[in-house]
Amino acid sequence: MRDPAVLGMAALRYLSATVELVAATLMLRSGRVSTAVSINAALGLFGPTLFVIVSAIGIWGLAQSGSVSWARLAMIFSGVVLIVYGATR
Repeated sequence: MRDPAVLGMAALRYLSATVELVAATLMLRSGRVSTAVSINAALGLFGPTLFVIVSAIGIWGLAQSGSVSWARLAMIFSGVVLIVYGATR
């Protein structure tokens, strides 16, 4: 059986891919730049949120397995926070 954390991470990435494809289709169907920009802005919010959620699931999975020390988990979490911080500044 697969690890539940891996299944959750993969499922969210499949969801992300579906949302991206639907957004691209909506952009093409609208045929208007203003609508496409609005859709792209929504994706700009969705992407980082999904990144944080998938990373949190991965960190949770690592913590549950006990194979990674708490210090390393803290460093991984700090890295995720820094990536989000750097992307928003």
